[in-house]
Amino acid sequence: MDINARITQWEKMTQEVPDGMAWFSLGNAYKDADRLDDACTAYREAIRLDPNLSRAYQVLAQLLIEQGKHDVAGDLLETGYPIAASRGDVMPQRAMGSLLEKVGRPVPHVESDAPSESDLGDDQLIDRRTGRAGTRMKSPPMRGPLGQFIIDHYGQETWREWIGQGTKVINELRLDFSKEEDQRTYDLHMMEWLGISEEDVQAHATNAGQAG
Repeated sequence: MDINARITQWEKMTQEVPDGMAWFSLGNAYKDADRLDDACTAYREAIRLDPNLSRAYQVLAQLLIEQGKHDVAGDLLETGYPIAASRGDVMPQRAMGSLLEKVGRPVPHVESDAPSESDLGDDQLIDRRTGRAGTRMKSPPMRGPLGQFIIDHYGQETWREWIGQGTKVINELRLDFSKEEDQRTYDLHMMEWLGISEEDVQAHATNAGQAG
C-alpha cells in the first residue's frame, strides 16, 4: 500500500478508534515516510493512551537516540524496560536493554512474572502480544504462512479481541472483501495490531520448513 494511503487510513483510525495501537501504527507509518517528528508525537500519544505498550517505548527511544536526545531516550527506556519484562515482551525488552547500554545507562534488574513454557498446559501457549498464557486455537484462522504464524504465537483470547477491533476497521474504512485491495488493507491493520511483520512470517515459515 502507498505510504500516504497508510497514513491517511491510520489518521482516520486514531480519530475513530483513539487507542494506543492505532497511534502506534500511525507512528510506524510516519516513520516509514521519514516524518520523524510526527512519528515521535504519535508514539508519545500511544504511550499516554496505553502505558503498557512496550514497543512504543522501544521505537520512540530509537528515534530519540538518532536525534541525539540520549538523556530523554534513557529516561524513556528506564520506564519501558520493566514494563516489557513484566509483560513478557521479550523482543522489546532485549532491544531496550541494548539501547540502554548504547546511551550509557545500566540495564535494570527486573523479575519477570511471565510464565515459562514448563508452566503451560497442553492447550496453552505464551501469547506473543500479552506475554501471558493463552488458549491455543484449534486451527489457523486463515490459510497460508500468516495463519500458521498466528496460531503458533497468539491465543484464542487475543484473536477474539482482534475480531472486535477488526470489525471496527471494516466498518470505519468501509472495506469490501470482494476487492483484493480491501482484503490486503484488513490484513495490514491486523498485522499492525498483532505486531507482526512480513519478516516474522517469512522467518517462521522457513524455520518450520527446515524443522519438517
